[in-house]
Amino acid sequence: MRSNYRQGGWSFTGLMSVLIVGGIFFSVGFKLAPAYADFYTLRDVMEATVADRAQLAKSVRDIKSGIDKKMNINNMALPEKYLTITKDKGTVNLDVDYEIRTPIFHNVDAVMTFKQRFTGQELE
Repeated sequence: MRSNYRQGGWSFTGLMSVLIVGGIFFSVGFKLAPAYADFYTLRDVMEATVADRAQLAKSVRDIKSGIDKKMNINNMALPEKYLTITKDKGTVNLDVDYEIRTPIFHNVDAVMTFKQRFTGQELE
């Protein structure tokens, strides 16, 4: 007598393939996450700076110094020239533009580019 029931399930190679692919995505995610977390913290610092009109009325050097202090408090390590500050007739532009290279595997790197402009008005 022959049974029509056929046993189903994952084979060992199928399970290992899924685990390997999942592990690769998990590993890459953990290597990229700190750069994005730093950018979101930087974005919050820039938005707070733009919202403080009295801070924007200071000199460019003082604005940069205040931002650098906040970055040190948050223990962030960004490239040296990540920020450009320009003032024009009461308008202050904070241009964030930098890239981070993170090693993924042996000779494979991920390059993440972050670019955003924050605009505020200084106190008159």
